Amino acid sequence: MVKLPSIHIGKLSLLLSILVWLGLLFVDLVRLFGMINEINSGISDEITWILEILFFFTLYGFYSYSIGKNIQSDFLNLLWRGASTGIFASGVALLIELFYLSLGDNKLATEPFLKNFFYHVNFALTTVFLISSALLWKHLILYQKSKQVVKQWQAFEFAMLVAMFFVFFNKNNFDYSFLFGMVILLVISAVLSGNLKWIPYLTFKEKWKSLLFLFIILICIGYLFRRFMAYSEAETYQVNLTDNLFLMALFGFIFIYAIFSFLVTLFNLPTSSVFEQKLTEAINFQRLSQSIQPGENEEQVLDILLDSCMSASYSDAAWIEINPEEQKTGANQLRFLDEPTKNELSELIKTHKSATEWASTDHPEMLQALAIRLAHPRYESTLLVPLVINKTAIGRIVLCKEVRDGFNKEMVNIISTFVRQACIAVENHRLLNQAILNERYQEELKIAQRVQKALLPTKLDHPKSFEICAFSNAADEVGGDYYDTFKLDENRYVLIIGDVSGKGTSAAFHMSQMKGVFHSLIQLNLSPSQFMIKANSALSKCLGKNHFITASIFIIDTAEKKICHSRAGHIPTLLFKAKEATSEFMLFDGLGLGILRNKQYENHVQEKTFTYESGDILVLITDGIVEAKNQKGQQFGFERIRSLVEIHHAKSPNEIQTQLIDSLHVFVGGVRMIDDDYSMMVVKFNNDN
Repeated sequence: MVKLPSIHIGKLSLLLSILVWLGLLFVDLVRLFGMINEINSGISDEITWILEILFFFTLYGFYSYSIGKNIQSDFLNLLWRGASTGIFASGVALLIELFYLSLGDNKLATEPFLKNFFYHVNFALTTVFLISSALLWKHLILYQKSKQVVKQWQAFEFAMLVAMFFVFFNKNNFDYSFLFGMVILLVISAVLSGNLKWIPYLTFKEKWKSLLFLFIILICIGYLFRRFMAYSEAETYQVNLTDNLFLMALFGFIFIYAIFSFLVTLFNLPTSSVFEQKLTEAINFQRLSQSIQPGENEEQVLDILLDSCMSASYSDAAWIEINPEEQKTGANQLRFLDEPTKNELSELIKTHKSATEWASTDHPEMLQALAIRLAHPRYESTLLVPLVINKTAIGRIVLCKEVRDGFNKEMVNIISTFVRQACIAVENHRLLNQAILNERYQEELKIAQRVQKALLPTKLDHPKSFEICAFSNAADEVGGDYYDTFKLDENRYVLIIGDVSGKGTSAAFHMSQMKGVFHSLIQLNLSPSQFMIKANSALSKCLGKNHFITASIFIIDTAEKKICHSRAGHIPTLLFKAKEATSEFMLFDGLGLGILRNKQYENHVQEKTFTYESGDILVLITDGIVEAKNQKGQQFGFERIRSLVEIHHAKSPNEIQTQLIDSLHVFVGGVRMIDDDYSMMVVKFNNDN
C-alpha cells in the first residue's frame, strides 16, 4: 500500500495564494493586451473577481494556520508582527511611488504593463497586511473571551464573507448599497474594538512599546489607504481590485481597533505603576504562601515578608525584631540600614508612649499596625507591625521612611494582609513540623510497644501441678506493668508481678530495667526477701529520683506444696482456699523498690510462707484494676475481685481471668475508660503432683 505524504496546510495555502495571484496578474495582463491591440480577450470581469476572492481565501487560510500555530500570550510579539508586515507593505509601495517619481516624463513611466504589474504587487502586499492584521486582532479580541464576544466575532466573520461576494452584486460601483454594507461592517468593528482586556496586563515599559507599534500600524494603514484611493481614481486598470467592500471593511476594522488600542493604552499609562504594584503584591502573596516547605528555615518567609512590606509601602529602611525566646538564627534581618542606626531608632521607639503601650498589651492577637513619628535626623516616620502566631507575639516588623506621616491607610492595610499571610505560613510550617514530629513519635511508640510486648514472656513456666495465665494492658502505647516466671529446678518456680510508678515511655523503660534485674538476681537462688533487698540496691542506681517500683514475688515449691512470698509495696495478692471456699488478700508490710536507697530498706522487707492445696487459686493484680473507676467515680475495688473469684473458682484460670477483665470493662464502661496500666496473673493448683 502506497503511503501518501502528509500535507502541510500552511505551505499549501501559501503556494495556492501565490498561484492564484499569478493567475490574477496573468488574466489582467491578457485583458490589458487585448485592450491595447483592440482585440477581444474573451475574459469576463467575473473571472477576475473569482480569482480575487480565491486569493483572499488562501491568504486567510495561510495566516489563520500560521498565527494559530505559533500564537503565544506575548501581546508585544503580536503587535510587532502586524507592524512589521505593515512596514514591509508600505515600504514596497513607497519604493514603487519613488520609482515613478524618479522616471519623470520618461516613456517607461507610462508603460501600462509595468504599471499593471506594480498595481498587483501593491494589491497583494496590502491584502497580506490587512488579512494578517485582522487575524492578529482576532487573538487580542478573544483574549479572556466570553460567549458573547465569540458570537460577535462569528457575526463579523460572516459579514466579511458576504462582503467578499458583494462585488458580484454591485459590480464594483460606489453606490448606496456599498455605503450601507460599509456602515454595518464598521459598526460591528467598533463593537469588537471594545474588547481590550489584554492592555491592563502590559507593564509600563510594554505599554510604551505597544504605543510605538500601534502608531506604526496606523501610519501604514493611512499610507496604504491613500495608495488604494489613488488606484481607484486611475483609468488604466480594466478591473479595479481596490474598490472592494471586503478590503475597505478590513481597512476600517484594523484602523478602528488600532486607534482604540492606542488611545486606551495611552490613557492607561498613568495607572500602569499602580497595576504593576498590585500584580507584585499578588505575586508576593503567592510567594509567601509557598515559601515555607517542611524542614526549611522560617527565615526564608521572613525575608520575603520584609521585602514585600518594603515594596508595598515604599519604605526607605526596615528590619525585623524577633523575641529572644523565638529567635532561631541569632540575627535580625536588616534592609538599607546599619546596626548603629537601627539601635538609635529602637531607642527612640522605646521612648514613645504609644509604642510602649502597644508592645505591652495583654492581647497581642488584637494588635494593629502602629504608625508613629520619630525625632530622627533622617527617618521621620515609622510603622510597627506585629508578628502574631497562635495568639502570641513572636516579634514585629519596623518600617522606616524619610518623610513625615509616610504610611497611609491603604499601605497599612496591604502590609497587615502580608503579615497575616506570612504568620499563617509560619504557623502552618510549625504545625506541619509538629505533625511530622508527632508522627515520628507515634512510630517510635509503636516500636516501643512491640519491644515491650517482647519483654513480657510469651510462655509461662509451670509444671502440671498448677495452671497459670497472664494478661497486661497499657493505658498509653506503652506501660510500666511487668510479670514473669522462672523455673529454678524441677520443683521450684518463681512468679513475679510489678508496677512502675507513672505511665508511658519512662515507665516502660524502668519496666525493662526491672526485667533485667529479675533475670540477673533470680539465678542466684535467693529467697524472696533477699531478692527484694538486692533488687532495691540495683534499681536505686538506675531509677529516676521520683520513680519507684512495686512488686510481689512468689517461689512455689510443688514438692512440699509451699509458697514463699515477699511484697514490695505492691497490691495484695488474693488467695482462694478451695477447702474452706473462702478468699483473702495477703496483707503484710513491704516498701516499694527505690523509695529507700540505703541499708534501711532491709528493715521494711518481710517474707511469709504458706501452704496450698488442690483447687486453691492465686490472683496477682496491679493497682490499675483495683483503682479503675466508673462514671460515678466509684472504684472497682478489692471486694468485687474477691466475689468474682469465689463465684467462678471452679473454672479454669483463663476463664477466671476473662470473667474478671470483662466485668472490669462493663464496670468502667469500656477499655478506653481505664486510665492506668493493668495486669493480672491467675494461678490454679490441681490434683497432679
